[in-house]
Amino acid sequence: MTGGVPFILAAFGHLRVADVIVLAIYLAGIVGLGCWLMRRSKTAEGFTTGNRSMAGWVVGFSIFGTYVSSISFLANPGKSYLGNWNPFVFGLGIPLAAWIATKWFVPFYRRGGSVSAFAHLEDRFGLWARWYAGICFVLMQLSRMGSILFLVALAVGQLTGWSTAGIIVGVGLLVVAYTMLGGIEAVIWTDVVQSIVLTVGALIALWILLSGSPEVAVHLREHASEKMSLGSLGASLTESTFWVVLIYGFFMNLNNFGIDQTYVQRYLAAKSDESAKRSVWLGGLMYLPVSALLFLVGTALFSYYQVHAHEMSAELAGRLAEGQDGDKVFPFFIATQMPAGITGLLVAAILAAAMSSVDSSLNSSATLVLEDFVRRTGMGMSKSQKGELRVLHLATAIFGLLGIGVALAMMGVSSVLDTWWTLAGIFAGGVLGLFLLGMLVARVNTRAAGIAAGCGVGLIVFLSLDANPLHKFLTVVIGTSAIVIIGFVLTVVLERGRGESR
Repeated sequence: MTGGVPFILAAFGHLRVADVIVLAIYLAGIVGLGCWLMRRSKTAEGFTTGNRSMAGWVVGFSIFGTYVSSISFLANPGKSYLGNWNPFVFGLGIPLAAWIATKWFVPFYRRGGSVSAFAHLEDRFGLWARWYAGICFVLMQLSRMGSILFLVALAVGQLTGWSTAGIIVGVGLLVVAYTMLGGIEAVIWTDVVQSIVLTVGALIALWILLSGSPEVAVHLREHASEKMSLGSLGASLTESTFWVVLIYGFFMNLNNFGIDQTYVQRYLAAKSDESAKRSVWLGGLMYLPVSALLFLVGTALFSYYQVHAHEMSAELAGRLAEGQDGDKVFPFFIATQMPAGITGLLVAAILAAAMSSVDSSLNSSATLVLEDFVRRTGMGMSKSQKGELRVLHLATAIFGLLGIGVALAMMGVSSVLDTWWTLAGIFAGGVLGLFLLGMLVARVNTRAAGIAAGCGVGLIVFLSLDANPLHKFLTVVIGTSAIVIIGFVLTVVLERGRGESR
């Protein structure tokens, strides 16, 4: 028995015994929670909406946990280490987007009879619109899962010595397992736990950075105006200015709160309209200070390694000097400077940030398969509770495997945050534009909407090319606006044509 202990510990690479214990307790607790909630997800309604019985604060923590994925937990410190706080401006679009969501979107979805965020698009424009939005959403979630799993693998690999591919597969399969077992309630409750873990982990990291050496705090104060800048206030559309990131953040956050299936399911899981509205404000407003905390960690890391430059490996120092691998600087600090036990907690926080977003993507994508495709087409598997659960479980597993595949394909990407933002803009722009067209142009018909959506998607694809002179963050802004404007103009023209023909 004792001969197996060194072998088990060796499997955890650079982690110490205390770290292994903390990490093992965390992972066992997450899987155990999924198993415990399995009894409440034995119907399609329980799996997708938690029987619409959850408290607002629980749902709010889950929304917050979905926001703070490993993309934020690792990439935000990396961005502020290499640059400044310009990406933080993304979150400043949340309050307005949350207000719009609570005033219009939350009541709209809770009044509707479908768990799908896109069902009403069929009523408005036809089946093509519903399936188009669903396919775009699934592609966006696959990109998101791939980005998140890849980032967490980079970090944990640096901490343990495991292979990147092995971590992607292992973490991906773990999330698939508890998501299949517990459904949306497992997703939401594990998000609550994971939100607390990642926030505590970031606070501990910042405290260790600033308390261990007075010179670090002095250096941070001296360079605060430069390193904590929110970006240029100029009018350039080719650079990542304050205004470019702000408008991008508003459009993407409006997409999240307004039409994202992962959020819509949380609105439906809340036990009342007021609980759903409170969850939006709680989740959104919690993200702002925690996002600032993560950017501050990156700025503190910059000061730390300016003061203690000799403690960084020559290889990583060289790559950071070239503006590469910013995503690795926080994991490097955790691996080399954290005391025993705390490293395990920070590894758990990194895993928490990843798992709280991947599970949401899996559950929402599986829900769309059932609601928008299987039920909508009347396939035989939708005619019994067991059949519907089989669809949900199978879809969860398939999307999990596809997400793992995307993560493996992303190995070698220099900045995951930039890659994710680019992909999100491509997949989200067309859908958000179609939603806004239906809401803002009352008389728009299917023909005008189809032409507008096609033109908008074509424009988005063109703007995504390297030849585009504008900043890539403007892709979603221009594409979304183009769909609304083209749809409105076509509606006016078609109505005028019908009037003249009479």
